[in-house]
Amino acid sequence: MEPASARYMISINGHLGATLLSAFPAMAWKRQGPKTVLTGVLDRPGLHGVLAEIEALGLDLLEVRKLGREVGSPERGDTCSP
Repeated sequence: MEPASARYMISINGHLGATLLSAFPAMAWKRQGPKTVLTGVLDRPGLHGVLAEIEALGLDLLEVRKLGREVGSPERGDTCSP
């Protein structure tokens, strides 16, 4: 049985540049005040992979929030912003 996917919001302290953001190709991102927020639909192994990458890069993880189950395509308005 394939693991269920869910939509996640992951907050990281600081503004990530293009090089660091390229480590998270499956995630949309935006800056919110002093932090960078990644959002995307991930299955359990995908979530663990993103969290492992955050740790490997020495980034300061602030929050991981499950937003709900994925039932279709990404929500309208999911874009990357500079």
